[in-house]
Amino acid sequence: MSGSEQDNKPDGKMVSIPLSSDDELTYGGNYRANLQDNRSGESLDEDEAEEKNRIINEVLELQNTLDDLSQRVDAVKDENLKLKSENQVLGQYIENLMSASSVFQPTNTGGKKRESPSKPTSKKGDKR
Repeated sequence: MSGSEQDNKPDGKMVSIPLSSDDELTYGGNYRANLQDNRSGESLDEDEAEEKNRIINEVLELQNTLDDLSQRVDAVKDENLKLKSENQVLGQYIENLMSASSVFQPTNTGGKKRESPSKPTSKKGDKR
């Protein structure tokens, strides 16, 4: 044995040198097939990356849609509060008009009959 071979075998022990058949055992079968699988795996990785990007874009689009809808809901809530306030003001105004008008005042029904006027009165819009 040469000096370099003895350096590889310290204390007379055997050194394991991998053989080409060891690759088949290590990589689970045909090494060339595994290399080909790695190449197709790269294309799968590209497909997965494209799918991931597509899903990310879809999620971002859905987030934007959700933000838009949220803003619209807030605007509708604000408009609803404004309209409720305006309706309350109008309701109070109508109540005040009704209380000021004699048409909407309660009538006395305590047994007295209204006397009919001697002259017939004409209603607005009647022409004689």
